[in-house]
Amino acid sequence: MKASEIMTHDVLSVSEDTSVMDAVKIMDKNKIGALIVQTPRPTFGIFTQRDLLSRVVARRKSVKNTKIRDVMTETIKCAQVNDNIDDITRLMYEQDVRYLPVMDGRKLVGIISNDDLFKVVFRSSEGYKEEVL
Repeated sequence: MKASEIMTHDVLSVSEDTSVMDAVKIMDKNKIGALIVQTPRPTFGIFTQRDLLSRVVARRKSVKNTKIRDVMTETIKCAQVNDNIDDITRLMYEQDVRYLPVMDGRKLVGIISNDDLFKVVFRSSEGYKEEVL
């Protein structure tokens, strides 16, 4: 199974000038755990629930006055659309990340979360149960 088959295609993003409060509102409204952060550089960042807890809440920063650029994860690994699930799982485990952007060349086309991987495992175990029964 390839990244393109399990990824979420609709990726939400914010500017690095977005306040943490506005980013959290977007995440809550859309029931997502991560936002891609657009930057003026050729690369992008990511802001996750983990960033919120460890870089904002734990450090008692203001969600109103703190900008995403100050608390986002800047250096992130990405998968390619044709990467297989084993490589994706390994990369997420080795990098200790819960979200992995998916690229088609240099274009962002999706994101894979731990939940996406769990769904694949669940569906495959359901299929296994049906074969056994």
